[in-house]
Amino acid sequence: QVQLVESGGGLVQPGGSLRLSCAASGSILSDNSMAWFRQAPGKQRELVATITPTGRTNYLLSVQGRFTISRDNAKNTMYLQMNSLRPEDTAVYYCNVVLNARAYWGQGTQVTVSS
Repeated sequence: QVQLVESGGGLVQPGGSLRLSCAASGSILSDNSMAWFRQAPGKQRELVATITPTGRTNYLLSVQGRFTISRDNAKNTMYLQMNSLRPEDTAVYYCNVVLNARAYWGQGTQVTVSS
């Protein structure tokens, strides 16, 4: 049973920072690419960042240079460091992994950027 649990969301002022965490069951992080998605109210879910088992990363253009995805295989945890946050980053953030052609999602964590 694959379980993903996000944490670290909250309310932050524009220009502030947050670090999201995604705790995964078992050792799936070390063997699989992982991703962060987000979904804002009334919008489709979008891919924010990905990280491969070898540590290769990719980012949504609008977050490049501000967000950093990372992983700690020993802790089975993935992170998303978010700096210079903007109101348009407000969304529910989800972590994701695809195993055997099936997508698994966490419950999401709310990030609100507002003054």
